[in-house]
Amino acid sequence: MFTAATFAFLDDLTVHNDRAWFEANRQRYEAEVRAPALAFIEAMAPLLGKFAPRFRADPRKVGGSLMRIHRDTRFSRDKTPYKTNVGIQFRHDLGKDVHAPGLYLHVAGDGCFLGAGCWHPEPEDLARIRDRVATQPERWFAARDDRRLRKDWELAGDSLARPPRGYAADHPAVEDLKRKDFIGLAGLSYDEVVSARLPGIAAKRFATAMPLVAFLCEALGAPC
Repeated sequence: MFTAATFAFLDDLTVHNDRAWFEANRQRYEAEVRAPALAFIEAMAPLLGKFAPRFRADPRKVGGSLMRIHRDTRFSRDKTPYKTNVGIQFRHDLGKDVHAPGLYLHVAGDGCFLGAGCWHPEPEDLARIRDRVATQPERWFAARDDRRLRKDWELAGDSLARPPRGYAADHPAVEDLKRKDFIGLAGLSYDEVVSARLPGIAAKRFATAMPLVAFLCEALGAPC
């Protein structure tokens, strides 16, 4: 699993974020970052099967749950080529990309956390989620305010300044209808991330996020 060496590599990459340094340190990346990330993904597969069987733990080096370390710099002013974090997404098996309902692990020197829900959903999916919140606010409140979820998770993400077009400003869920992201975040300590117990810790917290995830999956017609 992850160790102090994982964080040391990510910290060094933050300082030396260029292709020459990365190629000279590729073996460190493979041993200290990619290998423990794939081991974590593999360990999560049977755990997810117990409470989130439609969410995939795919331990392939490329194209699976481990997100690419290469940044997409096409439309960014920041042209540094590499991400300085580990990103792992357990995506719903009907999802095509990171915008689908998912469970997420983020490991970085400046903070580690778990994520659950829909980050930057596509416009059509965002509209479907908002419509479900608007037409079934009590069900949304029950999921959003679930006691187990609130113990570990905090809703986060971007929101509009005003209600989206077509929704009343006095709707009881208007602040949630403004959301552009429907995600929860749960912090992880350094000691938790480098512990051999990390898969169990992550699974336990992911399980408490399932009321939120289930509501979003239902809104998108994705069995949970």
